[in-house]
Amino acid sequence: MTTQQVSHPEDRDLIKFLFFSTFCFMVGTVHGVWQIQPPVRAWLDSIGSPYGGPGHMIDPLAHAHMNVIGGVVILCMAATYYMLPKISGVALWSRRLVFHTFWWTALGLIGFYSTLMTFGTLEGNLLLAGDLEGMDAMHQIYKPIIASVSTVMGIGFWVFFFNVFATVKKVYQKP
Repeated sequence: MTTQQVSHPEDRDLIKFLFFSTFCFMVGTVHGVWQIQPPVRAWLDSIGSPYGGPGHMIDPLAHAHMNVIGGVVILCMAATYYMLPKISGVALWSRRLVFHTFWWTALGLIGFYSTLMTFGTLEGNLLLAGDLEGMDAMHQIYKPIIASVSTVMGIGFWVFFFNVFATVKKVYQKP
């Protein structure tokens, strides 16, 4: 097996996007299979999935975000960062922002998914135990955490949007 020379070494930065996208699809697929197993499905239904209560944090929120943001959006970011310079003939506005796009979005998603799974499970168990005060207290802890990790993920999105829009602006300012 021979290794081809990379014509644009900067494109190697996009490998982490592709790997993370694949990893997220794998986690999302395992999650999807897990949540339809009869005992798990019965437990999720008993805590409000998919319509409300703590269950909706696990199904559909955690499951959907892992697949859609982790699997699809991260892949679309990589494709955009790869194709935009090739189609336009203009370098990306910032290679450094490619790095920031990935890490803010990926770390935010991991935090978001973990928070939903953890608090969905904890609050669900409190609900089943009839401890509504404990569930409410737990939810008060959940709120700032989910807001924080959502903000981290959102920063990744806005960095991506800025980098793409700034690059497109460069395209149309080209002499």
